[in-house]
Amino acid sequence: MVDATTRPLSGLWKPNHLEKLWYGPKSVDKHLIESLPKESSRVFIITGSSLATKTPLVKQVEALLGQKHAGTFANIKQHAPIAQLNEATDMILKDSDVDTLVSIGGGSPIDTAKAISYNVHERVGKYLYHITIPTTLSAAECTFSAGFTQEDGVKTSVGHPELVPHAIIYDSKFALETPPKLWLSTGFRALDHAMELMFHPTATEVPARQMCLSAASNLFINLPKYKTDPKNENVITQLQLSAFGSLGFLGTNVKGGLGLSHALGYALGSPYSIPHGITSCLTLGHVIKLKAQEPDAAAQIARMAPFVGLARTGNDQLDATAVGDAILELVEIVGLKTSLREYNVGEDQLPIIVQRATRQDQGPLYDKVAELVKGLY
Repeated sequence: MVDATTRPLSGLWKPNHLEKLWYGPKSVDKHLIESLPKESSRVFIITGSSLATKTPLVKQVEALLGQKHAGTFANIKQHAPIAQLNEATDMILKDSDVDTLVSIGGGSPIDTAKAISYNVHERVGKYLYHITIPTTLSAAECTFSAGFTQEDGVKTSVGHPELVPHAIIYDSKFALETPPKLWLSTGFRALDHAMELMFHPTATEVPARQMCLSAASNLFINLPKYKTDPKNENVITQLQLSAFGSLGFLGTNVKGGLGLSHALGYALGSPYSIPHGITSCLTLGHVIKLKAQEPDAAAQIARMAPFVGLARTGNDQLDATAVGDAILELVEIVGLKTSLREYNVGEDQLPIIVQRATRQDQGPLYDKVAELVKGLY
């Protein structure tokens, strides 16, 4: 059964189990303890080494938890390698009293926490309560899937509605510790979600697409403001809420992956050590221009035009193409224009990238995507 369609416009939105979303300066100090599921909760922290060793954030959370703190795994690397995922799972299973995970960081710690909960359920039959403190705009906190990297370097995932975090705490004080380039690039990951959900065949009109329009508008307004003033906590909070708007109303009924830009992101990301925010900077504008050639997708993308500062012409293909160009221009405005060559991806890798993204070895889609990827060098 398809729960949402555009022709005819109909659908069913099935919300996930998110219980709380706190936002604003010092939200962690104010609300972490009250977000725990029980007074007796035992909490394990999942984070990366940079946050643990180069910022005070992890120690701050450990101090807040006090006796509730059962341990910290601080070795989550980019793209969530499976070795660290398994190591962290084993550590948590040694303490049967642990009922809650607190993930601190970007997509890799958040996805790892979700995958740990999945693994724990597979082994002992229970999912863990999950509170997440995001420090990027990747919006991994909004989904019920958990991506991680297999030993061969290829990204894979697990998914279940129970993997959605139960509480999200957007704290601008924590975001101040994020390197500005990382913060900006993950903003394009959020924009990627907002754009690709617009033409996803099973995304709901309300609230998903309506929130994507708002999220894209706020990202276009606030990413340049952040570039100019990366310490402005109101702008930071606006961007955090935009990231949530881009994906937080997905619901549990969307079927399949988000779209070609995401598929290219997975094909380029972990195999070539390119951060996912950067893959979105590379691919999104070009993918939108490609999708503008498809009437149904163009009609949805064209709705974005006034939300990103463009006037509608009435021609969906032209308007959707202009949206793609506006995204490429925004990448340049915030200083994130790059190429595959800068990331040492040889042109001999092109057929491998295209096959991974399209799951095809030939055909019209393969040819179109190959031409797109060629333009990224």
